[in-house]
Order: sequence, then C-alpha cells, then structure tokens
Amino acid sequence: MERSFFRKKFFVMGIDFVDGLRDFLSAGAEWASFDITLEPCPDGMGGDFTVNCFRFAKVLKANPMDLAERAGEYLRGRSEIESVDVVKAFVNIVLSPEALHGMAVARSEELPGEGAVPAEERKRILVEYSAPNTNKPQHLGHVRNNTLGMSLVSLLRKAGHDVVAVNLVNDRGIHICKSMVAYRRFGNGATPESAGKKGDHFVGDFYVEFEKEFQRQLAELKTSKPELEGKSSDELFLETDIGREAQETLREWEAGDEKVRGLWKTMNSWVLAGFEETYRRMGVEFDKTYYESGTYSLGRDIILDGMEKGIFNRRADGAVVIDLGKKLGEKVVLRSDGTSVYITQDIGTTLKKRDEFAPDSQVWVVGDEQKRHFEVLFAILARLGVVEAENFRHLAYGMVNLPSGKMKSREGTVVDADDLFDEMAGLARSATLERHSENVPDDVEERSETIGMGALKFMLLKFNPKTTIMFNPEESVKFEGDTGPYVQYACARINSILRKVGVSTDEPVSADIDWSLLSSSYERRISVLALQYPAVLRKAASAMDCSGIVTYLLDLSKAFNRFYRECPVLAADNESLKLARLELCRRVRGVLADGLDVLTIGVPEAM
Repeated sequence: MERSFFRKKFFVMGIDFVDGLRDFLSAGAEWASFDITLEPCPDGMGGDFTVNCFRFAKVLKANPMDLAERAGEYLRGRSEIESVDVVKAFVNIVLSPEALHGMAVARSEELPGEGAVPAEERKRILVEYSAPNTNKPQHLGHVRNNTLGMSLVSLLRKAGHDVVAVNLVNDRGIHICKSMVAYRRFGNGATPESAGKKGDHFVGDFYVEFEKEFQRQLAELKTSKPELEGKSSDELFLETDIGREAQETLREWEAGDEKVRGLWKTMNSWVLAGFEETYRRMGVEFDKTYYESGTYSLGRDIILDGMEKGIFNRRADGAVVIDLGKKLGEKVVLRSDGTSVYITQDIGTTLKKRDEFAPDSQVWVVGDEQKRHFEVLFAILARLGVVEAENFRHLAYGMVNLPSGKMKSREGTVVDADDLFDEMAGLARSATLERHSENVPDDVEERSETIGMGALKFMLLKFNPKTTIMFNPEESVKFEGDTGPYVQYACARINSILRKVGVSTDEPVSADIDWSLLSSSYERRISVLALQYPAVLRKAASAMDCSGIVTYLLDLSKAFNRFYRECPVLAADNESLKLARLELCRRVRGVLADGLDVLTIGVPEAM
C-alpha cells in the first residue's frame, strides 16, 4: 500500500521511525492494508505527536494497549525522539528540536507546494460556479458563490488535481426580457457611457424599473377587479400590459426576431463587460464560459432517444416525464408543446461538458435552495447510464445576510458586489491610515484593496458552505480577531522583521541553522502546526470545504504572535539563536502566504 502523504514526509526527510515502527509492530503479520500516521498530540497530553494504536489494532489482531507498550519500547531507542509517554493505547512523542524544527523548516520551499494528494488519487474535476443572470449586477450572494468556487478550484489544484473551472451565464429567459422591455419603455436611447454607469448596474436599473411598473399596473388591476385580490403576482403576470409585453418579447426572441435579438445582444454586452470588471477585481478566472442562449436547447434529443429506450414516457397531456420513485416522484422533462424545461438544458449541458473535458467528476457550486433540482438531475443522468453521475456533487451553500436584513433584487435592495468591494476597500483604507497617521503609504490604495478583498473572502470562507451567515463588513476588516487582516498582518510583521536584516522571503536565512536552540514551547508549537499544513490541505480538498484552512491559518497566526511576544527575534541572546528564529519566522510566513493563496487572498508587503 502507498504510504500516507504525512508519513512520507517524515520518511523523505530522513526521519524514518514511522516506517521502522510499522515494520516492528507488523513483524510476521500481513501489513498490506496497515498504515501508521502521526497525529498532533491533543492539548494537555504533553507531546508533539501521538500514535493512536486503536487505528491499526484490528488489522494486527492485537490489543491496542499492548501495541502501544511495544511501540513505546521501540520509539524510546530513537535518537530523534526526546521522550515517549504511553497513555493507554496512545503513544505521545516529543521530538528533539533538531528533528521537529528541521522537518518544519529545513524543507520550507517544498512542503506547501508538492500537492497533498498522492498521485494515484488525483483526478480531473470540473467545477461550475458563478452562473450570474444578465439582467442585473452581481450581488453579495454571487460574491459568496464566486469566493467558494474560485477557492475550491484553487484548493483542488493545490492538492494536485487537474481542475477545469467553468461558468454558465444565464443570458436568456423572461427575466432578461423584463430588463429589455423596461429599457424600451424608459431608456430613451441611453447607454452606460452616457449615463456614466457600469454596464451591469445600468441594465439592472431597468430590471428594477420593470418591477416598479409591474407593481403599479398590478395595483390598478386589483382595484378595478376586486375579485382578483387573492391571486398571486405570478398568476396575474399576463393580466398586466407590461407582463404581456415581456412574454411576447420572449416569444419573439425564441423565434429569432432580428430587432429583439439585436437589443438583447446589445444589453447583454453591457452586462458582460460589467461582469468582467467584477471578476477581475475578485481574481475570478474561468477555463470556459457557457451561455444559456447556446445550451437551452440541449437535452431535447437526449430525452427523445431516452423515450425509445423506455426511460421517459409521454403523459396523457402530452408532456414527457420520468418516474424517479417515491422519494423524487415524477419529473417533467419536455412540456406538452415539446419545449424544454430547465433540467432538460442541464442534462444536455452536463453531457456537453463531459464530452469536451472528460472529467472524472463534476461539481456545481449553487445555493442550497436548488438541492432537489440536483438530486433529480443526478438521478436522471444515472438512469441514462451516465456512470460518472455517482461522482457528481452539488456543493450547496447558505444565504448571506447583512445586519440590515435580507436582499431582494427586484426591489433594488441588494448589496451590489462592486459597492461592497468599494466599502471593504474604504474600511481597510481607514484602518491603514489609522496606523500611519503621519506618513501615508504611497501604495495605500493597492494595500487597501488587498486587505479589503482579503477580509471579505476570508469571512465568507470561515464557515462551512452550508451555513447561513451574517456578514458584518466592519467586523471582518479588523486587524485583531478571527479575520483575514489578522493573518495578513502576521505575514506583514514577518516581512518587516526580514527587511530589517536584509533577508528575502524566498531564500533561507542561513545554510547553517542550529535547530537545537529552539526549545521553548512557543517555538515548538509553531513547528508542530507547520507540519500539519499538508494534512490540512488534504482534508479540506477531500471535504471540498476551505473553512478548515481558515481555522488553521488563524491558529498558526496566533501561535506566531505568542512566539513573537515571548521570544525576541532581532534582540535574541546570540547570533545563532537569532538566525534560527529568523528562519522559523520565514517558514511561518511561507505557510501563511501559501494558505492565503489557496483561499485566493493576497498578502500585502506591509499593513
């Protein structure tokens, strides 16, 4: 069996006691499925790492406490181990400073970048995220989607997977037609340039105008026909003049009307140009962008072929359906008039992505309100014989609320992404100027953007994606607390330390470091945490959840700040100790910067 990644790190660094221990314990036994990993010792246990003998006792058909005693006996004779404490089935190990810090620091350029997943476990994974509508600018909900999607792509790539990032832009449908109708009625030939507005915001204003006019007409309708009072807005949509115009515009679009298509292309171009600005500011990039206007008809032929095979059936009213059993019930895949529904498009698009990129699995980053949609989609694809469907995954996420309440696009009460970015950069700028009240940094704008965007992303990734979160911009940008700027500040502090002695972050401080000098608990804690980084990456990649990386970076930053307070670096007692602590600082900065990079967060040179 391939050794675990974490154990291979001990082995290749010349610390081979884990392999030796495995061979010692398994002497005369079958060990093909037997593996030993070192786990961080729980707080209060008095060790750096522990060997949990419960994990392999069943394989060896032995009492775990007996195994622990035997392991302790073996490990006490190792030169790289300072002490061993056997507690029931746990073997707690304290490494010598040379071994501990050497592993954490001596190969500091290799640990973060080698990939956390063994080669045989690496896959090609297609991640679809963002999926904005071209009738309005992206808002805070999209920002969470984009942050989750781009960080997932980054994480999976860092772990060693081959990742394809795609976007499916929703650029057609009745919601797009609403903005078009409002522009025809109220636009007076204006353009984003003439209005001095970003294109997506410009078009989004007309989406809001449509809703205002629709509500006005709806109120008049209910006043003139009191019997309609109990009807919903959707039920009365075509009873209004503006609703009928939107529906007719959609019909004309689907019929290929040149005038309607021309306006559609123009308004979409305005919005897409605006989206590109938003994406650039966030650092979002895609390997391929699909458009619903080019995919909405996909799937129909697949359904018709499936009918011949008995997978789908025609209902009495003419609609084509599939019976997915008691849990998911019956699902319409073609309307009685032969037109496709949304899931039909998704079936076709999924297979198109498969044919173009041949991924081992596909992931959709979509809000949790679409949970049932994806359950149905995956079930239909499985019925169609798509064997990869068992590896498809809906990465659901919860809503983001603000202290001011929920957002509603049609009412114009959303927090637009661009406005939020400006607010975050402004808050970061104010915090930066407070620290430099006398000398304003030349790069204050660039620095503020990096800090503000980092604060936003860090807070959105801090929680499990499924969690509905309350986002407070002012709290997220604080330099103290569980925030992105707190981690960025730890990096900036180390940058400052290294600058003072003329040391680069990219080169070892010295080729001759005496690790035995780093014996304090504060120094040991840093190296123990640093050694966990590859395992943290691997666990996060397996779960497709970056929140564990956020927690890890906060823990490492806190450990560094405690070390910084208690262990003088530049004022160390002697030059050798100074060099060792400088190299330890450099290593911490390397891990923190790499972890932030996985989260797609930048590191400012100074705060």
